Amino acid sequence: MTNINVLDPGASPLDYYGFELRRLREAAGLTQRQLGDIVNYTGSLVGQIETARKLPTPSFSEHVDAALGTGGVLSRLIILVLRSQLPSWFQQVAELEARAVKICTFHTHLVHGLLQTKAYACAVLGALDDSDLDGRTAARLARQRIFEKSEPPVFWAIISEAVLHQEIGGPNVMREQLAHLLRFETNPRINVQVLPYSAGAHAGMQGSFDLFHFANDPDIVYTEGYGSGHPSANPDTVNDCSLRYDHLQAAALSLKDSAELIRRVMEERYGERPDSVGDPVA
Repeated sequence: MTNINVLDPGASPLDYYGFELRRLREAAGLTQRQLGDIVNYTGSLVGQIETARKLPTPSFSEHVDAALGTGGVLSRLIILVLRSQLPSWFQQVAELEARAVKICTFHTHLVHGLLQTKAYACAVLGALDDSDLDGRTAARLARQRIFEKSEPPVFWAIISEAVLHQEIGGPNVMREQLAHLLRFETNPRINVQVLPYSAGAHAGMQGSFDLFHFANDPDIVYTEGYGSGHPSANPDTVNDCSLRYDHLQAAALSLKDSAELIRRVMEERYGERPDSVGDPVA
């Protein structure tokens, strides 16, 4: 157990967060219990976060910032804390996502992490390992905060039709996930296309990949293996994958037809159809 008297703020972003939380609380003249009462959390939870034994959440950070008048310090810091909880080999990818002005993804077997619901992400991450599942899920969902920036990246996602039928987490989880995809229909910066079974052999048969485009840096292509990630700025690799992506977009259904296919799968496979703006209708 970490001793609060020797907590090293330089040990990790989580330790630094705990150190700052304690400093801000004491500067306000509040006990852990008093702060907990103000923000509607237990004093015990406040203590666990201060000693880096519990992972804070964005909601907790926002409530404490408001209560202590910090100017949003903890809400900014939580982004680094949650990113530090990602697997070490994936942290670089999260940084690429945060810096990119445009992201193009192709996935063959699951919804991209930036578009996953909490329940879907939890089911994916817990398939073989349910240790610290809440923390790992929170870290994955925190990546989606890039869409809350004043200038969020343009995001294109091409998913295989198989993704719609691969039942991850059960019918309710899938219905919620597909409804979530449909909510982007009116958002011109987040676009979802489905590569249908009828496309047959296609340019992405070698596997999933992501393309990151930056304002002032070379493009990067990212592929992933078991427990490892492979970003590359090699011009030949980037050009090859960019060409493949162009062909995948040409073979995929239009945005409108993709949304209609998602609706149809929801109705036929998961028993519920959303209305025209993507909200579920019983």
